[in-house]
Amino acid sequence: MIVERLSIELTNQCSKHCFFCYNGSHPAGNTSWTPEEIVSFVKDCAAKGTQAVSLGGGEPLKYPYLFDVLHQLKGVLFRSVTSNGLLLRGQLLNKLVEAAPDKVHLSIHFPEDDREVERVIYQVQVLASLGIRSGVNLLVTRSNLQAATVAAAKLYSGSIGSDLLIYLPMRLHDTPTPQQIAKVAGGQPFQSMSCLVNCYPSPRFCAIAWDKQVAWCSYTRARRPLLELTARGLETALMDLPLVFCGEHQER
Repeated sequence: MIVERLSIELTNQCSKHCFFCYNGSHPAGNTSWTPEEIVSFVKDCAAKGTQAVSLGGGEPLKYPYLFDVLHQLKGVLFRSVTSNGLLLRGQLLNKLVEAAPDKVHLSIHFPEDDREVERVIYQVQVLASLGIRSGVNLLVTRSNLQAATVAAAKLYSGSIGSDLLIYLPMRLHDTPTPQQIAKVAGGQPFQSMSCLVNCYPSPRFCAIAWDKQVAWCSYTRARRPLLELTARGLETALMDLPLVFCGEHQER
């Protein structure tokens, strides 16, 4: 089995400590990954057909070896980074530009916070001016659709169109319907997680946590340790692994 896209949580350290975080990230978080382990593992998976890796967290900019990993994986496969953007300035911004990831995803967790929305718009524009392709992950909750709608309109006016904007439905609780997200997107085509429509394991994608636990997605509670840091070890960990639905069953 070839997993085309890997999501690897480098750490569960993050200063935001959002109550809804899927891995319980917090300021004093930790990691079990050494940079050598990540590079060796990803290169082995790439040799077997993996095409892309997304490096996240927690906050990946808190992982001290992020830039080393990006440099060593350059040209091996598509490399993206998912960040809240709070640290993306000064020396860290310069180092990120030097490491030249293929894409940076910046997350807006609180669309009602105008400062967060405006900061992310500015950072996307700065990254573009520095030659780094970036986009935005916008969290949408059922109870706060109006704020998400306003934030989406601001993103569009900031030249962040549907090709750069991904709508993330809140999981576990307060989950919006596809119709509600479509309304937030202004009725135009939009990008979102495939589980917005149907929850199922995709053989093309899996998530690996900061403690090397493997799952079909970042949110499911069904996990298994990655005992061998190779493509074969990943296939073994995923074999017959279930996927526990993490949203809310609703009338569509």
